[in-house]
Amino acid sequence: MSEIKKIVIATDGSEYTKKSVEVAVDLAQKLGAEVYGIYVMDTAAFVSVPLDAALEDILDVLREEGKRALKYVEDLAKERGVKVHTEILEGYPAEMIVKYAEEINADLISVGTLGKSGIERFILGSTSEKVIRLSKMPVMVVKGEKRD
Repeated sequence: MSEIKKIVIATDGSEYTKKSVEVAVDLAQKLGAEVYGIYVMDTAAFVSVPLDAALEDILDVLREEGKRALKYVEDLAKERGVKVHTEILEGYPAEMIVKYAEEINADLISVGTLGKSGIERFILGSTSEKVIRLSKMPVMVVKGEKRD
């Protein structure tokens, strides 16, 4: 296996993805790797909507959510002595995660999952599954858990 020096951590800021962030940062610390935390604003639903004040407000909310999600990645990485970079992206989450990882020549992508199954998975789809299908590099999927 090749050396892992760059790990992309995709987060949506939910409690379910915190475990994925923690596992990836711990791995980076052990390997001496850098982490690249990304939050993708899923703007696909808004493509055909004219840009007005209401839509801009929604995008502002998403940006703030992204900042909070990435602050968790940044704080944890700094606490563990891991070099960290963060970025908010816009577009289709799975595609943007893979594209970003390719652009920075990452060695590993880390994503979380809710662990959904059956009809729930079929209806909702899964960003982590799409990342696995699209990526040419290894993808680490960490099953999330809701915390109190």
